[in-house]
Amino acid sequence: MRTLNVTIAGPVHDPLLAPTGTATPYETVTCLSVTGGEIVAVTTEPELALGAALIQPQGGPVTLHYAIDAPGEYPEAAFAPRANRYTSAAAALAEASRAIAQQAGGGRAGIAALVAEAEARFAYAHPKRKFNDGMDTVPYLSCGLTEGSCVDINTYLVASLRAAGYEAAYIYGYFFPQERGGMTDDGHCWVVTRHAGEVLEWDIAHHLKANLGPTRAGLNPRRGERVALTHSMGHCYDLPGGPVALKLLGEPMLLAAEAAPAYTSLVARLSPVAPTAT
Repeated sequence: MRTLNVTIAGPVHDPLLAPTGTATPYETVTCLSVTGGEIVAVTTEPELALGAALIQPQGGPVTLHYAIDAPGEYPEAAFAPRANRYTSAAAALAEASRAIAQQAGGGRAGIAALVAEAEARFAYAHPKRKFNDGMDTVPYLSCGLTEGSCVDINTYLVASLRAAGYEAAYIYGYFFPQERGGMTDDGHCWVVTRHAGEVLEWDIAHHLKANLGPTRAGLNPRRGERVALTHSMGHCYDLPGGPVALKLLGEPMLLAAEAAPAYTSLVARLSPVAPTAT
């Protein structure tokens, strides 16, 4: 069994909300424990079958310890269409997506065409203003390049795929680049499609960031490992102080700061693979 440790350097005084983990065909993240704080409540997102832990820090650094267990499956709830501002395509995007998929011949070719279309609309960057800020649906980017991170690109791709009738899941966790030896300080997301019994994973952002050419199906086009902690967008957790609605609970959130992510002091470490017994 491996361990994923996520540390907020601190000092941390305000309550935290953290995901309890999810499953993929590569691993299942389970058994969250904490040092430097106490888990005072655990709740679920009923539509998504996801858990969240409310943590009271002790004033210093806080480390979340996730056990990584045997492979599972992508959760069924991750593929279920949900109508919210993060996943619903605007009418123009829906119309264009259906046309692009049909012109490609549908099926897997249609998926690949929509991936290529999303790739053609973005230049990898982390803009302060997101392309869909203040909008009730995901807009159609009809021409030119828009700056966007993995979150932006995959928001667009999931909305486009679903509008064209495909099953698509938005998966979020950590990517550990090979050169960093099992350490990262940033989250990452990717998209999974499921069609005619075939499950494919897509990571446009890594292809763009590493200048790898047209996006191909498959995980880790950049060498490294990834661990998923959650899925989907549009989460709501019922806490003792009342419901908390979030775009996504993928990393520890500071509740006192209106669910602000603790990005600036967060470091994730993944334990190495245990040696095989001989």
